[in-house]
Amino acid sequence: LLLTFPTVGALVASRRPENPIGWIFCVTGLVFGVGFLTESYAQYALHASSAPLFGVQYAAWLSSWTGPVLLLAAAFLFLLFPDGQLPSRRWRLVAWMAAIGSSLTALGVAFEPGPLEANRSIANPIGIGGTLGGVVEVLGVVGAVVLNVGVLLSGISLILRLRRARGVERQQLKWFVYSAAMMGGGFAASILFSSSLVNSIAWTLGILGFMVLPVATGIAILRYRLYDIDRIINRTLVYGPLTAMLALVYFGGVVGLQAVLHGLTGQESTLAVVASTLAIAALFSPLRRRVQGFVDRRFYRRKYDAAKTLEAFNARLREETDLQALSDDLVRVARSTVQPEHASLWLRPDTASKAEQAD
Repeated sequence: LLLTFPTVGALVASRRPENPIGWIFCVTGLVFGVGFLTESYAQYALHASSAPLFGVQYAAWLSSWTGPVLLLAAAFLFLLFPDGQLPSRRWRLVAWMAAIGSSLTALGVAFEPGPLEANRSIANPIGIGGTLGGVVEVLGVVGAVVLNVGVLLSGISLILRLRRARGVERQQLKWFVYSAAMMGGGFAASILFSSSLVNSIAWTLGILGFMVLPVATGIAILRYRLYDIDRIINRTLVYGPLTAMLALVYFGGVVGLQAVLHGLTGQESTLAVVASTLAIAALFSPLRRRVQGFVDRRFYRRKYDAAKTLEAFNARLREETDLQALSDDLVRVARSTVQPEHASLWLRPDTASKAEQAD
């Protein structure tokens, strides 16, 4: 995680130095590294070290700064992706909101008296007391509100950009949205489900999405295998629900059959596992076809309609004997599936037949 952002950032910055997103990722990686090192040092000093260590309070104080800086980086990433430009001039206000909010929040974190936000067991070593300290605390709260509103509006700008985007830009945005959805969905599911297994899987998915985010962003900006995202999204929409359904069938079958067999025989049996495994093997192909058909109908309607059109044409082709009708039908199918600007059919004359007729 610490290496993903700076590595992708350095690659993007070297290939597209005019795009600020590469530099944003480099700064993000630096902030992650500093925050991780200082927080780890503070935790080690508090819980593992037998002797006092130098600068523990200042290390914990420095680690508290990561939050405002990372939120500012997220806001500018939303605003500037994928071309490094704001969607329009009116979004400058949102950029200024995020920058000012981050600065005020950092000011509050730096000088607010009392325990540090990142580590409540350590007091702020340079906290300001009295009236001035109260003012700093209020400014920090106001800054946090402004910063979060700025991040929210920045996310809305990305959604609006996606709705208007066409062609290459839309493919670039799909890469970002895919990784962001993986990250957000994983973290949200880890909060909603308290089951240890589901929580662990969801949290791992969220971390994986967070690591994939800079990679997907780099692919989008550098346009490497840009159009593979459609196939990746399709496979995710198919195999995600398919895996969930098969897992439900498997665990439900194991638990249910184990209970039945235990009631009949009074002992555990591997028959439940074997039967559930066979059921999974039998259900995989038909379930995959049904899920694939639903996904194509719901999300890839043009592809689904084109496939149905070709199937119907293939059925008519077996019975059609009129060459002119077949030619007209072929042109109609090409127009409805490929949707070219112009479609026509040219048949090469049968020179052999003409030569025989001449003889």
